[in-house]
Amino acid sequence: MPSPFPGMDPYLEGELFQEFHERLTHQISVELMPQIQPCYVALLAKRYILDRPAVGLFGAPDQRVFYPDVHVVERRLKENKAPFAATLAVGEPTVSLPGALETPQLSVEIRDVAEQRLVTLIEILAPANKSGAGYDEYQRRRLELLKTETHLLEIDLLRQGTRIALYGMPPVPYYVYLGRFEQRPHTDVWCAFFDKRLPRVSIPLLPPDAGAAMDLQRAVDACFALVGYDLLIDYTQPPPPPAMSAEELARIDERLRAAGVRRATTV
Repeated sequence: MPSPFPGMDPYLEGELFQEFHERLTHQISVELMPQIQPCYVALLAKRYILDRPAVGLFGAPDQRVFYPDVHVVERRLKENKAPFAATLAVGEPTVSLPGALETPQLSVEIRDVAEQRLVTLIEILAPANKSGAGYDEYQRRRLELLKTETHLLEIDLLRQGTRIALYGMPPVPYYVYLGRFEQRPHTDVWCAFFDKRLPRVSIPLLPPDAGAAMDLQRAVDACFALVGYDLLIDYTQPPPPPAMSAEELARIDERLRAAGVRRATTV
């Protein structure tokens, strides 16, 4: 069956999130490729978090980040301005930690075919991006990117962890952030929910090309249908942490009852 939630399924925020993260990254690339070719491509970029599974997904003190290669952002500026380049990811020596696992972190790079310039980076935030050393690394990498002429789209479908700090943010479960380089320091923000359809977002390209359209809900639904997450999720149990408000739990119960599911307990 499809997810009982018309938006983000909060039950995916538990043990299934790593699989869902990779699946959604692939699906976004698949959805965008027909719209942007032949002038652009949507490539998958991979880096790794070395994590100790015994510590859990959040708050692991021994997290380390390393990359299989070095990505460089290089954009030609208008005449009378000097060109510049900014390093997105600097490779680190591979390290060995007892009992550590290499957790891949995927993102989507939209590059122009002519010069292979990084035009737009799409990040789906993962647990390792939102706590501990992984959070600090991501923020450093993010700040370097914001100094370039690369657009940055960030999709945060995790309630847990440290959120990107922006002024005037409403308290909602999920967010989508779009930092267009020509509008910085301002950022476009879409609020996202589990009981409302996820937003449709415009993906900027190089002028004068029109942006591509990313239907986030369609991508999430495609992942859910392909894997059959409903076969793996026990909706009779409370949703994964962090704890929700009484109002949020009531809305979740309402959605589950409409789908013929009744939770065993309410917390």
